[in-house]
Amino acid sequence: MSDVPHIMIVEAPYYTAISESLRKGALRAIEAAGATWELFSVPGAFEIPAAIRFALRSRDFSTRGQRFDGYVALGCVIRGETSHYDYVCGESARGLQDLALEHTLAIGYGILTVENEDQAWARADLEGRDKGGEAARACLEMIALKKAFGLFPR
Repeated sequence: MSDVPHIMIVEAPYYTAISESLRKGALRAIEAAGATWELFSVPGAFEIPAAIRFALRSRDFSTRGQRFDGYVALGCVIRGETSHYDYVCGESARGLQDLALEHTLAIGYGILTVENEDQAWARADLEGRDKGGEAARACLEMIALKKAFGLFPR
């Protein structure tokens, strides 16, 4: 790992405006830390763990030829009328946790799981809870912890 962490941001822009706010918060936190990043988009929150696994299968190299030191997952799932919400929320969280534990990954979890759009905005708003920024800061803290334990380079 270089002294400057390189982050893979994976976003599911199903709710475009909410996703944009999450992304802005994450980028603000990453850039404030002096880290670099690359953004990848997937159809929905369910696909986020697979995108990170694709990066791992490519030996963790980004499209710039750099290794990813950490990952930030961004998306929003709003409860609907069916059980689809429960499966998407549970499986995306499980998939990310499985990746983190199995492959010792620094992952910031920024997938909102809410009942309605008002709750999503309260969490995505840059001047509110800024969950995008929170996820990026969590990723950066986990990268620092990995470094403290001597887990870089992989």
